[in-house]
Amino acid sequence: MSNGGLAQFQQVFIEESLEGLDMMESSLLALDEGGDAELVHGIFRAAHSIKGGAATFGFPEMSSFTHEAESLLDEVRSGKRQIDSAIVELLLRTVDCLRSMFARAQAGQPLNDEVADGLRRELAAAMGRGEPAAAQARRALDQADAWTIGFRPHPGMPAGGNDPLRLIRELGELGRLDVSAELDRLPALDALDPTECHIGWALQLHGPVKRDAITAVFDWVEGECDLSIEPVHGVSQAPQAAPAATPKAVPAAAAADAPRAAAGAASAESGSVRVSTDKIDGLINLVGELVITQSMLDTFREGVDASRLAMLEQGLAQLARHTRELQESVMGIRMLPIASVFNRFPRMVRDISQKLGKQVKLELVGEQTELDKTVLEKIGDPLVHLVRNAIDHGLETPEKRAANGKSDTGTLTLEAFHRGGSIVVEVLDDGAGLNRDAIVAKAVERGLIPSGEGLSDEAVADLIFQPGFSTASVTTDLSGRGVGMDVVRRNVADLGGTVVVRSVAGKGSTFTITLPLTLAIIEGLTTAVGEESYIVPLVSIVESVQVKADAVRGVVGGGELFRFRGEYLPVIRLHEVFGCAGAVRDVAEGLIVVVEAEGGRVGLFVDRLVGQQQAVVKSLEANYRRVQGVSGATILADGSVALIVDVAGLVRLQSRRKAA
Repeated sequence: MSNGGLAQFQQVFIEESLEGLDMMESSLLALDEGGDAELVHGIFRAAHSIKGGAATFGFPEMSSFTHEAESLLDEVRSGKRQIDSAIVELLLRTVDCLRSMFARAQAGQPLNDEVADGLRRELAAAMGRGEPAAAQARRALDQADAWTIGFRPHPGMPAGGNDPLRLIRELGELGRLDVSAELDRLPALDALDPTECHIGWALQLHGPVKRDAITAVFDWVEGECDLSIEPVHGVSQAPQAAPAATPKAVPAAAAADAPRAAAGAASAESGSVRVSTDKIDGLINLVGELVITQSMLDTFREGVDASRLAMLEQGLAQLARHTRELQESVMGIRMLPIASVFNRFPRMVRDISQKLGKQVKLELVGEQTELDKTVLEKIGDPLVHLVRNAIDHGLETPEKRAANGKSDTGTLTLEAFHRGGSIVVEVLDDGAGLNRDAIVAKAVERGLIPSGEGLSDEAVADLIFQPGFSTASVTTDLSGRGVGMDVVRRNVADLGGTVVVRSVAGKGSTFTITLPLTLAIIEGLTTAVGEESYIVPLVSIVESVQVKADAVRGVVGGGELFRFRGEYLPVIRLHEVFGCAGAVRDVAEGLIVVVEAEGGRVGLFVDRLVGQQQAVVKSLEANYRRVQGVSGATILADGSVALIVDVAGLVRLQSRRKAA
């Protein structure tokens, strides 16, 4: 089989194996909470499949690693060993390690690393046996904690086109490199030939690097230098390896999620979608209906007489119906259950709650709600921020909850559901809620607001989405740096969605993310500006209003404001932003479309409204170049091109003008 053919099957194997790892993780978490012991059989089968597939598709290191875990699982399922929290923890870390190995496999990197070797030894130790002596000796020779490298180029090496400094830079890409020059061969200045190299280097390379990787750097200078490579064992490394002697140690939540994110990102790059046969059968059926309709309409090729007008109308109606159904079915191919995102959270919640000494019950609702694949791939990170914040800041410790008359176990709920033409994802907790006084005090301290007087609870809550905003007095590795909530809002806005928060002191908080079903087609309002048409996404529109000329006031330094329902909003004239000729300039003759994005509202001044329509989004960047304030383009019914307004981009642009 050619390498290309094998790579095709490797990709399928990796995708199926990642699903198997998800199943293993969820079953292990269920076992840890006292689930049915029969789950062990499913975990064993998944590990067995990965081991066999890895050996078949050219990943022997992964196969041998999984074999160790499979052996431990075999002892558990045969009753030789009881499952306990220590074994669950060890196997969960094994799942993490396998995800990392798959990510490295997709990146074309070596599969084994120090973490894998350490876990392999822990798995062997858990079964009461040590690592084979031959394997230990081989590992000692091939891989070390650090390497001492003696590199003394011969004087004529530069003449051969090899730059010693380039080799040193390549070594630096393998790990942390300490360099010291050896000048003992350096001649006197009057005898120095600048075309020759008289310097040697003593190098200390830190990191889990294999000898082969180091020797590969010097492949092209063999015979042109004196080279020595010696392993150094027992040197402290970066804190990524789990300590072998403490299998019960709780891993950092972020570290546990990283392999899944890396593997997920690598999988997403494959660009494949697994489609159910039901959806494919539906598509084939619709194509068949279209062929029948096309045959019916083809009979009118020679001409139409009045007696057959009814039949023509019927054929056109069928064509319209089948086209619409085909569009919906094709779009449905990209729709995947949000369960693939939700499934990462049981493990994360378990790890973070253990780390913080909190008791958290996670409830997942609406896991089968379908979302466009592109949206699905990008909503994970915002949800991770919200979940981490909810556990770290929202939910109280058991002692505080008991003191407040609550159950000692907090509840965190992730819920997804359809609402109108959008998908809503909510993150709810029954914790302490937002601290209004602390938020107002911090906002006043930072000069965001003069005071909290007159501000509604919603307006105060919205302040947490300001960049760098944090009321935490202590910064932890989970949160407190003020980084996250503004990123959440920006990422959601980039998807054409919105995020709002509701909070009740002592009762908890609810973060509501509203997302479009798909990014390929949007519901938009077509507006006319001069001779051009612009589509404003319907999800961003608050209201369209016609105002009198004196309702718009200029402000010092430029810009305009108008009063809208008790607040002053900036006016953005689209004809000025996009340079449209022949546009209406008198405010009284046009319309202002009030839009909202990233927590801010602005009024877009346009000539008139044309109507509401679905717009098939075409990438402007792919076909032309990126244009500020424009998120894409679409083709209208008359064949003309309309640009789709990037509302979030215009709001950010307005914010920057205001700050300037």
